[in-house]
Amino acid sequence: MKLAFIIDPIALLDPGHDTSVALMEAAQIMGHQVWITQANQLTIIEGKAWANLQPVTLKPVQLVNGLWEAAPDWYQIGEAIFACLEEMDAVWMRVDPPVNTPYLYATYILDSIDSEKTLVINSPAGLRNANEKVYALQFTSVIPTTIVSQDKVVIEKFVAEQKTAVLKPLGGKAGEGILFLQDGDRNFNSLIEISTKQGSEPVMVQEYLPAAQEGDKRIILVEGKPIGALNRIPTGKDFRGNMAVGGRVAPVDITDREREICKALAPKLKQDGLYFVGIDVIGGYLTEVNVTSPTGIREIDRLNNVSLGKEVINWLESKF
Repeated sequence: MKLAFIIDPIALLDPGHDTSVALMEAAQIMGHQVWITQANQLTIIEGKAWANLQPVTLKPVQLVNGLWEAAPDWYQIGEAIFACLEEMDAVWMRVDPPVNTPYLYATYILDSIDSEKTLVINSPAGLRNANEKVYALQFTSVIPTTIVSQDKVVIEKFVAEQKTAVLKPLGGKAGEGILFLQDGDRNFNSLIEISTKQGSEPVMVQEYLPAAQEGDKRIILVEGKPIGALNRIPTGKDFRGNMAVGGRVAPVDITDREREICKALAPKLKQDGLYFVGIDVIGGYLTEVNVTSPTGIREIDRLNNVSLGKEVINWLESKF
């Protein structure tokens, strides 16, 4: 297969952590061609999506004393070509949030790809429609009590009822901007004003789940089916378990309740073309559905001596 990955600049990626690198590495090991480009290198010509594509060759990371180690020259890039993306078997859209105007414009360009010829992962329309915070709200049977609002009065009433809550910016990633709210906090008004940009931008507010102290589980789904998981456990004084803010990772099983959550999501994920997804679960409740560039494969592989990248590429091979 010929695979194109739309990623952030490769020099900025962490080969021992980044799921995009794990997927590209697995594809290369399994004999497929791997090309890379960036969102600002996409073009539409005569109704077709084109891109500046560079072939990339990767030196696989090695597990040394329980940690991934990469060679200093872990990637080599070949000469760029300007090609129609329909020459690829699959195109992976793996640009990190925020989902801003340039990101949305890139998805419009990807709409020009004929899905009968080339699979886009994830679907451009799905990426636009699935805000990683709000998307979860349609699965009311498996989420904690949640509101979305920019109204200080509404948010204050919710926090008063819940006593404690967690506020999340709708466009955030990796735990950025997440706040712990407590009824009676003298900083409450300022926190809401800053988070909602003076009441002009809605935020998500969820009941605080005490089980968060035991970990925030990331589960990787392929076409709605769970293939692996890890637990992200808060450390120090930070209540967040995200790896980007220092959360400790640990191996974990997928429970029957979590399989029920995946089963509840699967039909909608398939309908929206969201093939590769990472969901976050705390205490048996779905809190987020990550669709832009879900991560966790490297950590799951390291903790469980598996290769989810190869599982994903095996799945992709089955589509052709």
